[in-house]
Amino acid sequence: MTAPLRVALFGAGGHAKVVADILERAGARIAFVVDDDPARAGGRLLGYEVIGGREALRARRAEADAAIVAIGANAVRRAIGRWLAEQGFALARAIHPAAVVARDVRIGAGSVMMAGAVINADTEIGEHCIVNTSASVDHDCRVGDAVHIAPGARLCGGVEVGAEAFVGAGAVIAPGRRIGAGAMIAAGAVVLADVPERARVAGNPARLLPDDEPTVRAER
Repeated sequence: MTAPLRVALFGAGGHAKVVADILERAGARIAFVVDDDPARAGGRLLGYEVIGGREALRARRAEADAAIVAIGANAVRRAIGRWLAEQGFALARAIHPAAVVARDVRIGAGSVMMAGAVINADTEIGEHCIVNTSASVDHDCRVGDAVHIAPGARLCGGVEVGAEAFVGAGAVIAPGRRIGAGAMIAAGAVVLADVPERARVAGNPARLLPDDEPTVRAER
């Protein structure tokens, strides 16, 4: 019988609770939890002790077969993922047993597919992505690294999403649209046109927002 994969969980916030649950349901074992926030050291996450930060991770490196970054902020998640790779960690994927993933979908290292997520045929998901609860990504989509597709969002067929973009809860992206790197799509937006890099859009149909108008904040 094959021993369960031992995964170091980097992050101790609310998003990390969900990732830990997915890993357990998928048959992995949480080796330990670490977080860069010193205030979290010694606390607990779903019964697992937060052992400290990066130095604690290095000290207990031999206890983990792989690691995963469980932090909602895209740029932070991507940066820590790169650091883990530099330290020689294999990067785990977390795919909930209740996610529906077509047989030819390609999912990058460090990515998380949550309960009820649907990823259809000939789609590519980059590294360190989140396809959140009940979100769907239809056929022939291309999702770049460190993208977060929030709960209930819908990507129609042939959509391209650039690295570190955020697609808010319940947003809908029309077929064949292009979402630029670092763009932020507000919750409930209906995107009918391409969105430039770093742009922020909201509404139905979605419109560009001025820099001083609030949109969304990624969960830690």
